[in-house]
Amino acid sequence: MPRMRTASKAYRLILEQDPDSEITLHYIRHLIASGAVPVIHVGRKKLVDVDQLLAYLAAGNEAPTTTAPAVGYGKLRRIDL
Repeated sequence: MPRMRTASKAYRLILEQDPDSEITLHYIRHLIASGAVPVIHVGRKKLVDVDQLLAYLAAGNEAPTTTAPAVGYGKLRRIDL
């Protein structure tokens, strides 16, 4: 059974295994937001499989760069009244 946790609880599990870890909660949330680590949405929570997160970190993968800007970003658009 997968160990599904929120980002903060996953962070605490990492710190329990390695108290001197340089991984931050902000970095875990960045991995979740960028899609590098899959999540399951339960209500307002995003749950991550801790084992997949640890495997991703153990593989030494880098967080993906930010995605391309949204379509229409920075362009003027007409407002119909």
